[in-house]
Amino acid sequence: MRRHMIKPERANRLAAETSPYLLQHAENPVDWYPWGDEALVRARKEDRPILLSIGYSACHWCHVMAHESFEDHDTATLMNCNFINVKVDREERPDIDSIYMDAVQAMTGSGGWPLTVFLTPEGKPFYGGTYFPPEDRYGMPGFRRVLTAVVDFYRNRRTEVEQATHQITGALRAVAGTSSNISALSIETTDHAFSNLKPDHDTTRGGFGGAPKFPQPLTLDFLLRYYHRTDNKEALDMVTLSLEKMAGGGIYDQIGGGFHRYSTDAAWLVPHFEKMLYDNALLSRTYLHAYLLTGSPLFRRITEETIDYVLREMTDPDGGFYSSQDADSEGVEGKYYLWTPQEVAQVLGRETANTVNEYFGVTERGNFEGRSILQIPGDVSADEPDTIKRAKASLRQAREQRIRPARDDKVLTSWNGMMLASLAEAGCVLDRDDYRKAAMANGSFLLNTSMSDRYLKHTSRDGESSVEGYLEDYAMLIDGLVTLHQATFGGLWLSKAIALANSIVDLFWDESAGMLYDTGTRHETLFIRPRSTHDGAMPSGSSAAALALTTVSRLTGDRRYEEIAAKSLKALQEKMSRYPLGFGNWLCALDFHLSPPQEVVIAGTREDADAAGLLPVLFSKWLPTTVVAAVDPTDRYPADHLSLLENRPMIDDRPTVYLCQHSSCRAPVTDPDSLQQYLLS
Repeated sequence: MRRHMIKPERANRLAAETSPYLLQHAENPVDWYPWGDEALVRARKEDRPILLSIGYSACHWCHVMAHESFEDHDTATLMNCNFINVKVDREERPDIDSIYMDAVQAMTGSGGWPLTVFLTPEGKPFYGGTYFPPEDRYGMPGFRRVLTAVVDFYRNRRTEVEQATHQITGALRAVAGTSSNISALSIETTDHAFSNLKPDHDTTRGGFGGAPKFPQPLTLDFLLRYYHRTDNKEALDMVTLSLEKMAGGGIYDQIGGGFHRYSTDAAWLVPHFEKMLYDNALLSRTYLHAYLLTGSPLFRRITEETIDYVLREMTDPDGGFYSSQDADSEGVEGKYYLWTPQEVAQVLGRETANTVNEYFGVTERGNFEGRSILQIPGDVSADEPDTIKRAKASLRQAREQRIRPARDDKVLTSWNGMMLASLAEAGCVLDRDDYRKAAMANGSFLLNTSMSDRYLKHTSRDGESSVEGYLEDYAMLIDGLVTLHQATFGGLWLSKAIALANSIVDLFWDESAGMLYDTGTRHETLFIRPRSTHDGAMPSGSSAAALALTTVSRLTGDRRYEEIAAKSLKALQEKMSRYPLGFGNWLCALDFHLSPPQEVVIAGTREDADAAGLLPVLFSKWLPTTVVAAVDPTDRYPADHLSLLENRPMIDDRPTVYLCQHSSCRAPVTDPDSLQQYLLS
């Protein structure tokens, strides 16, 4: 049956929103509401169930369901007559997404996006799923059949609806609760976690598990920390194999740099083609840390190419970083990234093209719908030939003439905090002044746009900030600002990070419950207060906070922060040990918390000629359990009120490094050789 697609006579209520995802649905015939009191009040007044649809701009199947169902007049009529329809951008409202994703997983055993949830007028879920096709297909019920059944269930079986909401609410409260088995923190937890990770490791293709396969940078970071602490080479080998295989696969954009979200196969060849800022923030930092431990030129190249991609294609003129790029262009998934041998020859000439096609596995048959995803079938760890470097630049220039995938240009504070940390650290390690300047621009943008007093907003677009900041925003921005302080010696960044740590305690910590919540006291009250603890593609807000608060505690000497982190870690310790793939960042936080405090203080000016000799030595080592602070006598906003920075002058007017461990300090050093010896001892 041919469905009748129409354009509404007027845009719906989403036309007034700033989220690019919501704006994509502003001209649907569905009478969409954004999440808010207007929709909830109408639902209660008319006793109608709420149809909640959650997705995001770069989600391929969200676009498919929108085209099949939300642009269809008959489906829209069914929705408008029977439901109050609410659209949510999961990136803009992670609290709503978290609650209702947990609910659908409790109901069905799985989740994903688009997320489709049916709620009572009070916002309590009673039925849900993910993508529904327009008609019955592949064992899935058609969306219109689902709508009809849900309406009947809500109107005629209200007692069962109430029972369902009661059961689901109870399950969600259990998920958000603390562990009843709270034991003393032990470094042996990381040993058990490592043992439990090994069976899931793909010893041939890297990564963990089979298809679909996600990059898992948080787990890889834990393994790098584990190797750093134990010198267990097996842990390092697991990381290097994974990073090499990803770098040579189709999940990595061989021409433009940067990673797609995940691979649909176990060999990293065929990705879902959307690119997310958080993936590239986390992976660029993982590759950087692996470079510091191994010296691999490949890992340095991937770090730089990934950051260069973000700076080139995902950066606001004022310094913010955009959220994502779509998987589709011209309505075709991956079209922007695919090549044929003839297309390569048109750009490079036949002789060079033969070499390039062989290098990247471009064939007449192709490996994806008749065309080729570029990969490196050969030895990816070998130095990249000059011919390939030149060809990549030419192919990227030619590719830019194609119709680009759509870009979600909202700026999310948490994701920007992760990218800021990666960018600032790479600027130090790789001595890239352009990275440091971009990091400073981003830090200034976030302080000016997202921060007011000591409170944050979660998202901004076109100069407008909205949605109260979540725990993840505060925690991840603290990490970014502390790293930016280390890169620049600027005291302002450190002072703002400490202010945000105070806000975490005030807004998100519940002493009676002994836990941090995802939403603060300034947020609206939902039917349950969300608390996500699982580390997925991104760190959970709680694990990021545990790392951030421990860092600030060691920088300030204020034990209160680390005590909160310790309570959070104790509640999750058993899960970390048994299910390490879901708690990678928690394991990093545990490793940091249980490591002896180590501090490095630098006194001097970043631009001093003598600093040019000291800093490469300091930043050539990966020091995951060390906090670094600086005091610059020329700084307008020095953080010299911190006890860690007191009585740490320059010696003989030269940049000076102070190293302390176990509450004992070495003699200050001003020359690179002495610093090198200290770091090796």
